[in-house]
Amino acid sequence: MKVNPKKCIGCGTCIAICPVEAISFDKNGKAKINQNKCIHCGACASSCPVSAIDQN
Repeated sequence: MKVNPKKCIGCGTCIAICPVEAISFDKNGKAKINQNKCIHCGACASSCPVSAIDQN
């Protein structure tokens, strides 16, 4: 999973839905994914209202 910071609006939907708490905000208020925690379930990508998360 990878966040496109240009698309991310910082809404927090992905953070709320992540089952392993792998997502947080960076210093700019954009989502960032901890790749060591991420289980690649796709919940964040499917919940993102602006399609800022790529499943690749």
